Amino acid sequence: MTEATDLVTVEQRGHVLLIGLNNTAKRNAFTPALLDGLAAAYGRLEDDPDVWVGVLFAHGDHFTSGLDLAQAADRISSGGPRYSSPGAVDPWQLTGRLKSKPVVATTQGWCMTLGIELLLACDIRVAAADTRFQQMEVQRGIYPFGGATLRFPREAGWGNAMRWLLTGEEFDATEALRIGLVQEVVEAGTQLDRAVELAERIAINAAPLGVRATLASARRAVLDGHQAAADRLVPDVQTLLASADAAEGVHSFIDRRPARFQGR
Repeated sequence: MTEATDLVTVEQRGHVLLIGLNNTAKRNAFTPALLDGLAAAYGRLEDDPDVWVGVLFAHGDHFTSGLDLAQAADRISSGGPRYSSPGAVDPWQLTGRLKSKPVVATTQGWCMTLGIELLLACDIRVAAADTRFQQMEVQRGIYPFGGATLRFPREAGWGNAMRWLLTGEEFDATEALRIGLVQEVVEAGTQLDRAVELAERIAINAAPLGVRATLASARRAVLDGHQAAADRLVPDVQTLLASADAAEGVHSFIDRRPARFQGR
């Protein structure tokens, strides 16, 4: 089933939720309305118990040309709420509640500024071979404020990140793969199929409670430090061992059959 708004599409396929940027007339520039629609879609991903994995993609020839600053400047400067949608989840994961479910992202064409930062807030990233990246804020007299200064050095290493953050120059998908910004580069036109394939592997083969615990543990290590994450390893796995999914995992192994996880 596909649900469409003016600027965001949402489609559920089994336990996978496809979220599509749909402002193609402006190369999927992030207007306030698009920001609200995307945050609402992330809210559904987080709150729908039947959805276990998200796929983020873009309609049209380009992932995004970045923030439509002319339309979004007033909201940014006002200091008010970032999103108007009830139950919204910040896709950039800089404010509010953190997502507990994985998101596989895919790109094509231009992926600029806030688009790179959106990728950095996702968990697995697939780029079409024709993708061109640019974190160009310093060329406009500002600096990245959607998370690139926080996550890009961590993902790519200090020198690799600064090479592109400080010059604002364009780089291609091969370079994005080399520095770890993306995990795979595929033929243009196949990127969404590959992202859905990866998401379905997670949704079908992995227990959703185990997936969320894995994400939470890795995030805790990054945000709170090694020891804080280490202290939770055994208590959290004890909780998982008491779940129906863990019992199903054991039984499926003994019976030599695929597991049928239910997320409980």
